[in-house]
Amino acid sequence: MISIILLSGFGIINLFVGFLKSKRILLPLSLLFLAIVFGVNLLDWNDTQSYFNNMLTIDNYAVAFTGIMVLSTLLILPFTQHFITRNDENLGEYYALLLFSLVGAVMMVSYENLLMLFVGLEILSIAMYVMAGSDKSSLRSAEAGLKYFLMGSFFTGVLLFGMVMIYGATGTFNITEISATQAIGADGVTNTMFVLGLLLIVIGISFKISAAPFHFWTPDVYEGTPTVWTAYMSTVVKTAGVAAFFKLMYAAFAASYASWMPTLVAITVLTLVIGNIGAVVQQNMKRMLAYSSISHAGYMLMALIAFNEYSESSILFYSFAYSTASIAAFGVLQLVVKQRGSETFEAFNGLGKTNPLLALAVTVSMLSLGGIPLTAGFFGKFFVFASLIENPDMMWLIVVAVVLAAVGIYYYFKVVIAMYMHPAGDHAPIQVSGFINAMLIIITALTILLGIAPALLSDIL
Repeated sequence: MISIILLSGFGIINLFVGFLKSKRILLPLSLLFLAIVFGVNLLDWNDTQSYFNNMLTIDNYAVAFTGIMVLSTLLILPFTQHFITRNDENLGEYYALLLFSLVGAVMMVSYENLLMLFVGLEILSIAMYVMAGSDKSSLRSAEAGLKYFLMGSFFTGVLLFGMVMIYGATGTFNITEISATQAIGADGVTNTMFVLGLLLIVIGISFKISAAPFHFWTPDVYEGTPTVWTAYMSTVVKTAGVAAFFKLMYAAFAASYASWMPTLVAITVLTLVIGNIGAVVQQNMKRMLAYSSISHAGYMLMALIAFNEYSESSILFYSFAYSTASIAAFGVLQLVVKQRGSETFEAFNGLGKTNPLLALAVTVSMLSLGGIPLTAGFFGKFFVFASLIENPDMMWLIVVAVVLAAVGIYYYFKVVIAMYMHPAGDHAPIQVSGFINAMLIIITALTILLGIAPALLSDIL
């Protein structure tokens, strides 16, 4: 709860600091704010507290995912340095929106009431609608913001309608009471209103995490959104969405697992197939990462389908492994686009010779996203598959996922081949600040560290 208060207060402070003539203080100030929130959040470990008449509960689950999201934001912020060098007039608003969106994300992993889930989701979404269309000089950014807003608003209505139907069937918005209603065999489990409400909620949240067939907005919005905010959207927003989804199904709808599991299996298979096959045909790095993001939503949904004691830790580990790799990939992509003016794989030609550190960071991130050993992504997939293997009826889904993971290696290696096997041509070395170099080293080290010692994170829940 203190994390939510601090993030809100720090966001307001950023708005006022943004009025200063020089905005160079905003980045270090925001990093300091997030470091404080990260530390204060850890103080709630093993100290479960409920607030607002049991609408919010801060437990170890909420603390762990809050920590992952705050740390991911800390790793993303250095890549906003170019806003400072051009003295962007809206910089204070950008950082404030980022902190406000984190308030929504924290609420999404600590809610105990469906209304609080809805409020948190909207706080996060509204901030992201603005960020998606924040580049006023780009028509693509305006298109991305409008598409995201219109489609997001529609699916928010679908989600809210589903929540209302659940309330009509059970008489409560509290997820524990919904579960208890089912446990005593009330009409909720077989009630048509309950089943429709559950289906609408699944559809609404599937849109938010880019799960197929509700993924259609993702490639265009990711491509048009300024790259640094795309990194945030594909990591923090997805982590919050999947964590909220698992908590909802586990805490409220466990008794009706048999009724929603086939639907979620179908969504997962579609997500894996469309995400991986869609990425194969892309020549644009940003669109490839967008389809990759869709496929990784499918892998995280596999842990939800497993629905056992390993699911929580699997989703937590996978979220952070995916986040670190994606932040490095989007961060380097932003640097390449800024100085080489292209988002295609050809823009990475010769990067291994001109900028070895950038090439190393991208290589490690691609290996992690592809699930290659000695990277965090390998154990992310391993833990997901291990959680699902507990259910013998789901062995076929693991086989499908493994085959599609092999497909993923093909398109991830496109950029690696371009960096090390194609000549740089007339491309000059990319200019990178020491701060960003240091951050890329930290992210790469984290990815390798968790690939060597996964127990550092996997055993905390």
